[in-house]
Amino acid sequence: MIWSNLKEQLSKMLPNSAFSLWIEPLCCVNQDKHLLELAGPDNFFCTWIVNNYMGQIKDCLKKSGLDGIEVKFTVDPSLRRALPAGKPQQLRLPTMPVVNSTIRALHPRYTFDEFMVGECNAVAHGASEALAMNDISLGSCLYIKAGTGLGKSHLTHAVAHHILNNAPGTRLHYLTAQQLTGEMVKAIQGNTMTQFKEKYQNNCDILLIDDIHSINGKPKTQIELAEIIDFLLDRRKRIIFTSSKTPLEISNIDSSFRSRLTSGLITTINPPDLLTRILIINRKSKNYQLPLNEELITFLAEQVKGDIRQVESVIVGLKAHCGLLKAEPDLSLVKETLKNIIGRQNDLTAEAIRNFIAGQFKVTINDLRSKSRKKTIAFPRQISMYLARKYTRQPLADIGRAFNRDHSTVVHSVRVITEQIARNGSIRGQIELISDRLKKEFL
Repeated sequence: MIWSNLKEQLSKMLPNSAFSLWIEPLCCVNQDKHLLELAGPDNFFCTWIVNNYMGQIKDCLKKSGLDGIEVKFTVDPSLRRALPAGKPQQLRLPTMPVVNSTIRALHPRYTFDEFMVGECNAVAHGASEALAMNDISLGSCLYIKAGTGLGKSHLTHAVAHHILNNAPGTRLHYLTAQQLTGEMVKAIQGNTMTQFKEKYQNNCDILLIDDIHSINGKPKTQIELAEIIDFLLDRRKRIIFTSSKTPLEISNIDSSFRSRLTSGLITTINPPDLLTRILIINRKSKNYQLPLNEELITFLAEQVKGDIRQVESVIVGLKAHCGLLKAEPDLSLVKETLKNIIGRQNDLTAEAIRNFIAGQFKVTINDLRSKSRKKTIAFPRQISMYLARKYTRQPLADIGRAFNRDHSTVVHSVRVITEQIARNGSIRGQIELISDRLKKEFL
């Protein structure tokens, strides 16, 4: 009864062609005083209804005194209509704009599900996901600053993937600043700037531009892009920029263009912390079906910092080694792979010393980070802290974190080992031997 009344009202509000193509095919599968559930032939159809006719549907409900009812859409493939004979191609339906999107090649795994969220990237992830879902409560313009391999391209690819899968009618243009410049130069040379402006102003719902800093020193591109940005923001369209620099750090750009780049939310993706790196390595090892135990994952997370692309290189290299040798990954194989990819680590850290000592005393990294006070674990832990204090410039607090301890424990360990070296020749000789091996390995 509710849906019948709504359809009657909508038939008077909408053109006949739009009503027959978009409203008439909908089927009511459930209705009560709290819910109106409608079925459409596919996800695209339902998404189009939500984006273009939900306002009219809610207006009709309100006029009928039913504005408290929730409207929900489901997919029923049986509602699909066959295409006319001899017309196998998809037809453009009335009231639907031509969707001529520009989308650079997308990495199949760069999706929101594959993005590991931590403190270092939570704001950038949340803002990107919101814009992908057409939520502009945080603003319609987002600027993501991040170094190489920290995930800014992953997020823009994820936005594009989400839109293509959930709102394919969206007019999306995703390209690099260099590609945009090249396209504009071609338009100037071909005297087609009118079409260029039409594409990025009137036929664009969301604009994604990577590496916006490369537009520096190109005043004509800056002028045209500033005009496009103004046009899109005035109409509450969505824009995402990525760069390795903040707007203030980009040289050779016009001040008015710089102000456009700062008109929305600016967020930075920092290098991932240890926990986030562990999550990333764990996910990538599963993607490549490489069985890594917790100790190896933690070791890799402590060795590979900054550029996360190196993580993938290590995982791929390790997978190849294991396949060729027909062996399971172990610490020695991981170390060998790391040397080939990221080189020898000359900058000693407390983590590297801890891992080295774990191998020397045949204990695990988790043992040294545990609360255990057994002598077989406490002694190697104290030696690790002593050598970390001796051979690194890290603060006491950072050394302590490598062992899940605070700085006072480091101070105590250094004092204990120093006293034992002075009183016990056997321990002194052992420490000297370990120190020599450590220096040969790292220095």
